[in-house]
Amino acid sequence: MAELTYNEKRLMVVLNTIKEATPDVIAGELNTTAEAVVQFAHLCAEKGIATLERDITVSYALTTEGQQYVTFGLPERQVYASFQDEISMKDMQAHPLARIAIGWMKKKGWVTIEKGIVKKTGEAPEGADEVALREPDASREGILELVKRGLAEETETITYRIAITENGKALVEEGLDLREEIGTLTREQILSGDWKEQNLRRYSVDKLPKRIIPGKIHPYQRLINEMRNVLLEMGFVEIYGEVVQSSFWNFDALFQPQDHPAREMQDTFFLDGSSPLPENWERVRDIHEHGGTTSSAGWGGTWNPAKAQTNVLRTHTTGLSIQYLKDHPDEPVKAFCIGRVYRREAIDPTHTPEFEQLEGIVMDKDVSFRHLMGFLKEFYGRMGFENVRFRPAYFPYTEPSVEPEVYVDGLGWVELGGAGIFREEVTDPWGVTYPVLAWGLGVSRVAMLKMGLRDLRQLYRSDVDWIRDTPMMQGGRD
Repeated sequence: MAELTYNEKRLMVVLNTIKEATPDVIAGELNTTAEAVVQFAHLCAEKGIATLERDITVSYALTTEGQQYVTFGLPERQVYASFQDEISMKDMQAHPLARIAIGWMKKKGWVTIEKGIVKKTGEAPEGADEVALREPDASREGILELVKRGLAEETETITYRIAITENGKALVEEGLDLREEIGTLTREQILSGDWKEQNLRRYSVDKLPKRIIPGKIHPYQRLINEMRNVLLEMGFVEIYGEVVQSSFWNFDALFQPQDHPAREMQDTFFLDGSSPLPENWERVRDIHEHGGTTSSAGWGGTWNPAKAQTNVLRTHTTGLSIQYLKDHPDEPVKAFCIGRVYRREAIDPTHTPEFEQLEGIVMDKDVSFRHLMGFLKEFYGRMGFENVRFRPAYFPYTEPSVEPEVYVDGLGWVELGGAGIFREEVTDPWGVTYPVLAWGLGVSRVAMLKMGLRDLRQLYRSDVDWIRDTPMMQGGRD
């Protein structure tokens, strides 16, 4: 049998006297806490000299809101009792509890709703939840339903019983050394040699130490920070902008026609209110209608200033790049933005209505398409993707355009964004005369590849265990 610590010996001596007790009683005898006693008992139980029985008792109690309904009944019962056989939905909504009650009355089959009229079905028997409202211990099914509704709370009470075993009694009868142990030596004890006479505490190297959980930045935020640092090291400056943008900057300045499907409600979050058009907006109008002073023929038709003034939640960060170029039309320019964008997407493992996008631009004399591919290959290489290739693509506001792909073991070649050179219809209205290399990617897609995730939603959940278990670095730079 492994040697006992000083505290284990003290516990065994007390148990040999009182045989069995709760941690609180033993804590009083040992002048320590009940939590410490449970810890000592666990160690003794592993050695077979004591037993530790754990019992969990669950109890329920009504919340403050639940107590308010004890006298007059649940919201659905109160609203149900407030009218006769039928009532218009409009009149019912005047009841202060209607918002809560309507759904529950339908779910319980108490009413039907047809053409704006709420009709009673004829029966509204008392349910288990109403029974539990009066007597929380009377119906387990009912009280659990109240817990789901936030009208009751569940409380767990854990109790322990500690007892000595026959092996423990025999051990105590053989005699225990109750000299206090020393776990830390002082400098003086070491220099004087006094440590040799001390009763040193023994430590087992066979057991893993208690896990230490440090504070950590969220894995997704760490990846965003890593991307930001890579671009800053490459000589880029970071730009920022508002989440709410006018349609002018989000669409029109990027040469997207005003009847483009992406501007419809199913793809874009439109907001109340509008924003004024910037100075020289007429140049963008001319580009759309007939190409302005460029070689383009434009889209034709009549460009509507009112439509350009409507506000939206930005669907990309490219509009920020154009605004930066407007304010910095002279070379050289190297800028990037990492920001959240919004699109009307159905939520599933690979789509969410809001996500982060990284946008980069380079504008300088004589930069070319080869420079663009060089920037991208360098960036992805620093992010840990060694094999990069490029595939021709089409994007509305760049020409030529390309899609960079990286090779991922087990998945093959994966597309990671889009890039190209801004069309003259995009740059000409702002006096930009040199080529502008532009590229962007969905940050969340990079995160899924680097973290080995199958569900994009994992990045936005408050999963403490996942955050604790995710390594600080997951490939990429050291």
